[in-house]
Amino acid sequence: MTNAELVLNMLAEVSATEISLERQPSGYDESAAVAKEGAEVARDARTSLEERTGKNTVSCLNAKVLVVRSVNNPSYQTATSSILYFQ
Repeated sequence: MTNAELVLNMLAEVSATEISLERQPSGYDESAAVAKEGAEVARDARTSLEERTGKNTVSCLNAKVLVVRSVNNPSYQTATSSILYFQ
């Protein structure tokens, strides 16, 4: 996962949480609808970023690969760089 992917994931989670706090869903169906809306917020941000940069935001990398890269090359910084040192 790249930094952008991590941030977009966090945006989806925060958006869903904020919508949920406002609407107070009851039951699975209402909660699923709120989660979908949170994902839509992140999707809109992702497509906007991709349009502006001309690059794909989603990568085939996972966090383990990025941690190994950051340890092998200290100048390669990622949001997951500190994970290895805290485990």
